[in-house]
Amino acid sequence: MELALDPATLLLLGGVALLAGFIDAIAGGGGMLVMPALLSTGMPPHLVVGTNKLVGTFGTFSASLTFIRKGLFQPALWWAMSFGTFVGALGGSVLIYLTSAGVLKKLLPLAILLAAAYLLWPRRVRPATGQPGPPLPPHSVRCGIKLATGGLIGFYDGFIGPGTGAFWMAAAMKLFRLDLVAAAGVARFMNFISNLTALLTFVVLGNINYAIGLSMGALLMVGAFAGAHGAIRYGAPFIRPVFLIVVALMATRLLVAG
Repeated sequence: MELALDPATLLLLGGVALLAGFIDAIAGGGGMLVMPALLSTGMPPHLVVGTNKLVGTFGTFSASLTFIRKGLFQPALWWAMSFGTFVGALGGSVLIYLTSAGVLKKLLPLAILLAAAYLLWPRRVRPATGQPGPPLPPHSVRCGIKLATGGLIGFYDGFIGPGTGAFWMAAAMKLFRLDLVAAAGVARFMNFISNLTALLTFVVLGNINYAIGLSMGALLMVGAFAGAHGAIRYGAPFIRPVFLIVVALMATRLLVAG
């Protein structure tokens, strides 16, 4: 399905793509900007999801490649999570194809609001003791955790998607004790895998507007490149507020829309 859009709408979509790529590379949640913008064009919900995956794949590829080149992420250490993400995203994207548009509109706000509420829930900060934390689980157990985590979040990204990068960052920090920069690298690479898997599925199913998706994807890639370099350069003090702001905006937008 191809839509004839006026210049003002095209400029708006381009600006949204740049901003979404910048935010998504740092903290995730860019899909919460792209999807509403696509919906405003009158595109059907399933076509929006497929086109959003095309747009998102550009940004996650650019950002993850930057982290790998900077030596801040090593894909070989995360093969179990990568495989789980692939399987989960494949299942999620097939399921959303079988889901009616009406049901999808109800599931999207519920899923995001519950996840945002969890991420924003205040947590007690442990005092610094100078002592090392408890030892990590054995390697085999960590592989199982990575596989399960990849499957669950990958399924969510294939099925619904917005906010996946933020959920990846939270999981990487909580389960594997990574700092914010390292967690951002994991989030971007896993998000790329789930986006690419869902994208290929939607290509087969025919649920993509290529003209809009490719145009926004190119601009989002520019924003993601700038965001990834900003995250690496400025570190945790730069990432933390953006991460929290994105989650708050996700929840606020859905509350207002609901």
